[in-house]
Amino acid sequence: MGDEKKPKASGVWPTIKPFVNGGTAGMLATCVIQPIDMIKVRIQLGQGSAGEVTKTMLKNEGMGAFYKGLSAGLLRQATYTTARLGSFRILTAKAIEANDGKPLPLYQKALCGLTAGAIGACVGSPADLALIRMQADATLPAAQRRHYTNAFHALYRIVADEGVLALWKGAGPTVVRAMALNMGMLASYDQSVEFFKDNLGFGEATTIIGASTVSGFFAAACSLPFDYVKTQIQKMQPDALGKYPYTGSMDCAMKTLKAGGPFKFYTGFPVYCVRIAPHVMMTWIFLNQIQKVEKSFGL
Repeated sequence: MGDEKKPKASGVWPTIKPFVNGGTAGMLATCVIQPIDMIKVRIQLGQGSAGEVTKTMLKNEGMGAFYKGLSAGLLRQATYTTARLGSFRILTAKAIEANDGKPLPLYQKALCGLTAGAIGACVGSPADLALIRMQADATLPAAQRRHYTNAFHALYRIVADEGVLALWKGAGPTVVRAMALNMGMLASYDQSVEFFKDNLGFGEATTIIGASTVSGFFAAACSLPFDYVKTQIQKMQPDALGKYPYTGSMDCAMKTLKAGGPFKFYTGFPVYCVRIAPHVMMTWIFLNQIQKVEKSFGL
């Protein structure tokens, strides 16, 4: 009843608000996480352990190397996370409405997360491709380097050299990875929040940190195999005869399985988990702060 007394925001803002807030929170989190993400990609490309990769990058490329591809990372958040979190809020709101205002059961939240992840991945795939290529560029032989100067230059070159559809190269595993990540992240986060708050009586800050850590672990465990395949597909180069090492995602997965067994898909898991968990945590924290600021301005 009290809600009826509050002035309702009018115009397009209520519709775009979840998208703007989600994208902004994701971009802020990315600024903090970018160096860890860079190390994760280098580990997946076979350059050694986290310590070895860090030492080599500092020695050969300097501190700036850790932020290589930041423009693509920000563009990815501005597309992928904006679409993902915005869609999730819209989908859950519609589902609650259809459920006569009752809280959604876990499986419905998971379905909303799966759908939102697929939508976000389709929108953000071009920026994700640019990010992977920019991060992997320094690991290629000098003759094969693409020398993209920023995300928009990368997108322009990809379209000019390979055609528009090349922007969605590896989109299949990207979409599947996003669906797996969102299912693991959202389902475990909601369950953890209830457990920490209701069963253990944790405060708000402790609940967010604890739940997001659990959520990050499950998001990483569910999505890393798909992320590994996606990375291999997106960074592959043709040989002297113009032949690519993999014909597609399934071919890549089968060759990886034969060569290294199932644990090969979890290459770089500790760093990947360390990257995912803080990003999830900071996204929620930033989102919370953004919403508080908006409320103070009556938005």
